[in-house]
Amino acid sequence: MTPRTGPQVVIGVGNRWRGDDGAGPELARRLRRLDLPPELSVLERDGDPASLLDAFDGADRALVADCVASGSAPGTLHRFEPADGPLPAELFRSSTHLLGLAEAIELARELGRLPRELVVYGIEGESFGPGQGLTPAVSSAVVRLASRISDGLGDGGAGDGRRAPSGAGA
Repeated sequence: MTPRTGPQVVIGVGNRWRGDDGAGPELARRLRRLDLPPELSVLERDGDPASLLDAFDGADRALVADCVASGSAPGTLHRFEPADGPLPAELFRSSTHLLGLAEAIELARELGRLPRELVVYGIEGESFGPGQGLTPAVSSAVVRLASRISDGLGDGGAGDGRRAPSGAGA
């Protein structure tokens, strides 16, 4: 993310009752414990497209974190910039809703409701079964991503992350 000029939002997407799918909400909880700038909101969402569209409202910049399943090593961080093209929908299929994160972002794009700048982090999951708690690799990735985000707040950034090419997991 580039230098801040307006409201920013970090959205942790997921379901804490489905193992590693709780990575996004855990990231949001960790960030809320920090001394954050007033123009930064940190939200938890379950992936429902309407709630994501509402979370984007008024934001100049947004960072979204969700768990993915691409076949990479658990805990791998994937970085996407939807301005470069659609998210690879097959990676963001852990949602309990009919539409996943990729479809929600495309809906926001079609409705003209995307923030000016959007970065999506996919945290490679390992276990998506019923139950609470993250696997060690995913928990470690959440800590790394929270650190990148908090370190990047001075310049509006979110660290470099590992960028996945459009249409493929990295």
